[in-house]
Amino acid sequence: MKNKLVDLAPVVKWAGGKRQLLADLLPLLPKITPAMTYCEPFVGGGALLFNKQPAKAIINDINAELIQVYQVICDNVDELISELQKLKNKNKAEDFYAIRKQDREPKYKKWSRVKKAARIIYLNKTCYNGLFRVNNAGEFNAPFGHYKNPNIVNKPVLYAVSKYFRQNDVKIFNENYLNIMNKLPKNSFVYLDPPYDPVSTTANFTGYTQGGFSKEDQKQLRKFCEQLDKRGIKFMLSNSDTKFIRAEYNNPRYNIKTIKARRIINSDATKRGEIDEVVIRNYYA
Repeated sequence: MKNKLVDLAPVVKWAGGKRQLLADLLPLLPKITPAMTYCEPFVGGGALLFNKQPAKAIINDINAELIQVYQVICDNVDELISELQKLKNKNKAEDFYAIRKQDREPKYKKWSRVKKAARIIYLNKTCYNGLFRVNNAGEFNAPFGHYKNPNIVNKPVLYAVSKYFRQNDVKIFNENYLNIMNKLPKNSFVYLDPPYDPVSTTANFTGYTQGGFSKEDQKQLRKFCEQLDKRGIKFMLSNSDTKFIRAEYNNPRYNIKTIKARRIINSDATKRGEIDEVVIRNYYA
């Protein structure tokens, strides 16, 4: 196995990102061998992926802007850094809102994918709480974050991610996660980190893409997990510790563990305490 890239880390901050939970999640993984295909159908910020650095991986997300960022980092990292350099000193509210509204303009459709990716990274680094959120029209609408010195051009991480993608067998998709089933060889491991079942009516956050993730979507995901299990593919799923989720996965085949997570995406700082999450696996070792 190749030596790990020390600078490899998430490029973007993502709602529900798993960097804070790595110490809890890593011991729960099966052994990832070089011959195994590691898969994340809801890759988001990719904290687990970038920590494990598997030699063979399939990553996917329904968020087209996010996947475009990863594709550009893989194929055009130097051009991306050049575009980000143009944005690194634009850290005033008026700069942020001018850049945020660019996807409302007709000429935005003609932008290069490199320029679009740089814009998304800039907005992620400068918006409130690093929150990627879009409205019903698919337009970025998170507010300005008021950070003194955001790290807009993180060259070491960008180069490390690009190197990892290029030197390994990493396939990147922007599809409905259900389509990933047909791409999986039997010798695979799948980590699923979907939009969570809301713990209350006010806690629902699915604004990272249009459409959201309903109770019916959660049921469809459970069926997806059942298909994985029938194929003999190991999976690990993170979700909220709600009665609904526990009922859906009330199956003797599944190993359910509760872990503590710190809520960080909340406008009220007093409501960012620890909450229970469940990690559901179809294996024990």
